[in-house]
Amino acid sequence: MADYLKSQWNGICNHMSRIRTQLCDLDRKMTNIRKLPGLLFLLAAVPLSSCAHAQIELPRTAVTAGKDTGIAQPMAADAPLELTANLSSRMIVARRGDSTLATYAISIGQDRYPTPRGTFRIRTMIWNPSWRPPPNSAWAKGKTAKGPGDPGNPMKVVKIFFQEPDYYIHGTGDVESLGSAASHGCLRMDPEEVADLAKLIMEHGGQPREENWFWRILHSRREEKPIYLDNPVWLTITS
Repeated sequence: MADYLKSQWNGICNHMSRIRTQLCDLDRKMTNIRKLPGLLFLLAAVPLSSCAHAQIELPRTAVTAGKDTGIAQPMAADAPLELTANLSSRMIVARRGDSTLATYAISIGQDRYPTPRGTFRIRTMIWNPSWRPPPNSAWAKGKTAKGPGDPGNPMKVVKIFFQEPDYYIHGTGDVESLGSAASHGCLRMDPEEVADLAKLIMEHGGQPREENWFWRILHSRREEKPIYLDNPVWLTITS
């Protein structure tokens, strides 16, 4: 009898041990299930955070810098060169879009020889221009033609036509006249500054040149060199 009871007791203990083991396994599974939403959240967040990190690392371009928009804005580099000559301030301003590239002092036409107002297309310029007295002009009476580079030539460095053949921007040896109304209708500029403006117009008018080309032109003053722009540049002259 005692042996029988002992055997039954051992069977009950073994059965209880198996139940305890199963309960422990079930508890571990429930713990993992409770962790599952958190794991799913982390898994879902990984591609999102990676994407956000990639966006932060990407360099910002001039198009989007400082703008909370996904739409590309036009860059100043895409805008055409535009020139404005203000006869009151006696200045030429070079702009692209909203950017001001340069400003230059000018001399404008006298009251007797007014500079024309309006909007004009610059298509032609001549480096090292010659000069011929305008026919039937009282102020040019007795004057003689001057070749390129001649010290008596009033056209210095380059002339940039805006209303051919009579009106143009040109360098002058009379730099003291800049800021006043002293010309016969054209726009006078400092020789170095008119060279700078002509380079800018050529660059944006489809006729860029290397610096050594300008060096040769400026050191060969006896040679006229016409330039014809592929893309005209607009000049607006206002009062």
